[in-house]
Amino acid sequence: MCELRQQKMQEWLATLTSYSFDLSTVSAASSDASFRRYFRVAETGTGKTHVVMDAPPDKEDVKPFLHVAHALKVAGLNAPDILASNLQDGFLLLTDFGNTTFLQALGQGASSESMYRRAMSDLVHMQTRTSVAGLPLYAAEKLLSEMALFEQWFIQAHHRAELTTQEKNWLAGIQNLLVQSALAESQVFVHRDYHSRNLMLLPGTEQTPELGIIDFQDAVAGPLSYDLVSLLRDAYIQWPEEQTLDWTIRYWEEARKAGLKVPADIGEFYRQFDFMGLQRHLKVLGIFARLNHRDGKAQYLNDLPLVLEYVRKVAARYIAFKPLLLILDRLEDKAVQVAYSF
Repeated sequence: MCELRQQKMQEWLATLTSYSFDLSTVSAASSDASFRRYFRVAETGTGKTHVVMDAPPDKEDVKPFLHVAHALKVAGLNAPDILASNLQDGFLLLTDFGNTTFLQALGQGASSESMYRRAMSDLVHMQTRTSVAGLPLYAAEKLLSEMALFEQWFIQAHHRAELTTQEKNWLAGIQNLLVQSALAESQVFVHRDYHSRNLMLLPGTEQTPELGIIDFQDAVAGPLSYDLVSLLRDAYIQWPEEQTLDWTIRYWEEARKAGLKVPADIGEFYRQFDFMGLQRHLKVLGIFARLNHRDGKAQYLNDLPLVLEYVRKVAARYIAFKPLLLILDRLEDKAVQVAYSF
């Protein structure tokens, strides 16, 4: 955090006299892939901590965060409370959900079955009760612009390669097919990054997990399967395909009971899930490459192999995606080995 931002933040915190903050306790809480940063600060005497979001106004707009946080709270979900705000300078004072992410809890031995069941139950709750009023639509233009990052950053910047005219046509056809599938789904509230780093295990709930939801400012109204893909085909943790299928079926059953418009046939729903995952992971390959090459965040390169594995597995399952395997094989100089199920 630059010295000027640090000074501004501390000056603002000092004006919040009802909290009596000990400014010497300000410490980094976390950061994300954007320009936002998070800090933790304790109150004098009690030691109770709160989180400060630092969102430089020339880089980040906090209004979407405020809007979505309100919608989630109204729906009865565990979004952080907005305790104080300074929109001019880009600071928010938030509830502190603690230090343990969903991913860290799993690494510390938490029951994956309990954790994922809770996350899926919260997802169904979020999709059935959270208002999409005022949210942007996950329209075809947005879905396509996201997938364009794959060619720009993963192929051109990361692999230093160019697609042939034929390959460009192949990719365009695949992208249009993915968009058609996404738009044909029931459209609901979509968090867009509902995964193991953006869910927090709330303190004191280890035996019966309660999850806090963060990093939701990019929410849209969009395809029902999107957040489930984010959760079950997470870029930061992998599960066997059999386990993913089992959890997908459990979600599908719960979603149907809740009145969500999912396909009556689980096979069709899993196809939608696959197609939505491919759209998301093509985007993620581009984003991770951009974070490295443009923003100097090389740590995201460590997550590329898993995302590529997801892409390859889905592409190998459907004849329509064979051209994508051919493109990836050329980039990685591999022999083509394809087995189709559909």
